[in-house]
Amino acid sequence: MAKVIKILTAVSVSVFLVFLALYAIWQIGVFLTLCITFGTVAYHFSMRLLVGGIVNAIFHNKMDPDRFWFRERSFEKRLYAFLRVKKWKKYIPTYAPETFSTQNRSLEELAQATCQAEAVHEIIIAFSFLPLLLIPVFGAPAAFITTSFLAALLDSVFVLLQRYNRPRLLKLIKSRRRPNT
Repeated sequence: MAKVIKILTAVSVSVFLVFLALYAIWQIGVFLTLCITFGTVAYHFSMRLLVGGIVNAIFHNKMDPDRFWFRERSFEKRLYAFLRVKKWKKYIPTYAPETFSTQNRSLEELAQATCQAEAVHEIIIAFSFLPLLLIPVFGAPAAFITTSFLAALLDSVFVLLQRYNRPRLLKLIKSRRRPNT
């Protein structure tokens, strides 16, 4: 998945630059619209890679799952049941599957990695709305609002997934620590 994201980033940046050049040369409205659209898409892909890289460089998957922010809230079990997370979670791609592999990591390390993945996607959700600041400059509110909203919605799925999995991991960790009686 990492390779796909990097390729999509490179392609979207390239297509953005092509339409930027075409608009600069001919000043045709459709080129501006396509430039804005691909520029926004390029931003979203690039920002994801940058946020993930920065958070990983700082925390190295060592976030504490017992911190208040990462604890399960009372409403979450009902929300996950309503959204049927258990049924669709297996279809969600993982950027770095080795990070969440029980063959490569202990359960404690997996729980820490879920915290980092959640934090990354929450930061991405917030940054997904930064392009809205460009509406006064370029107009085209539909392009900015649509891409920002869809990007945030996509990342909320990953937040849900991490928050769904972590309590189960912590429960398994706790059960393995109990002495056999």
